[in-house]
Amino acid sequence: MVEDSIKHLKKSDPFIKPLIPLAALYELREPNSLFQALSRSIIGQQLSVKVAAVIWSRFLDLFPANELTPSEILSQSDETLRSIGLSGSKSQYIKNVAVYFQDTRPVDFNWGKLSDAEILTELTQIKGVGEWTVQMLLLFTLRRTDIWPVKDLGIQQSFAKYFNFDEKGKGLIDLMNETSERWRPHRSAVSLALWKWKDLGYPPLKSHK
Repeated sequence: MVEDSIKHLKKSDPFIKPLIPLAALYELREPNSLFQALSRSIIGQQLSVKVAAVIWSRFLDLFPANELTPSEILSQSDETLRSIGLSGSKSQYIKNVAVYFQDTRPVDFNWGKLSDAEILTELTQIKGVGEWTVQMLLLFTLRRTDIWPVKDLGIQQSFAKYFNFDEKGKGLIDLMNETSERWRPHRSAVSLALWKWKDLGYPPLKSHK
């Protein structure tokens, strides 16, 4: 996914060429099932990476041999879920996800049959699952090539810095959407590059003016 996009973008957009190689430095984890990834995303909402990892580990320990299934999640009491660090709302959101995969889509459903827009529309109907969460699943779990999460704060900050834009809020988002049209259908690589540039502390880029 990333390699082909990097090659395309380096040829098609000279201005962003210095940034794009950073996408290759972003270490993508081996994707797991969408059900498991969505469950983990719910647990990690508004938590640091470290705390989220601890609670996820505790969550997996609730299940025999870490076998995570919708029915096993639904069998857990709210008290048990709270005891491992989940809030009442997150406990309910986790169960909402389990109900969806029990009643609507099987855990082994082939998501490749659906478009990005179809997946976004469907999954955001689950209470507790928002647009940003689904975009992260599309990018990191399903490895879709054209994900551009304009509401992500890190993406906004890096984009504004790289392009030297002062706009904020809706004005910045409009500029992000307008500018990104020339990167279709490879915007996931731009997202990864912008995140990595921020993570590295915005180092100077040789040809960037």
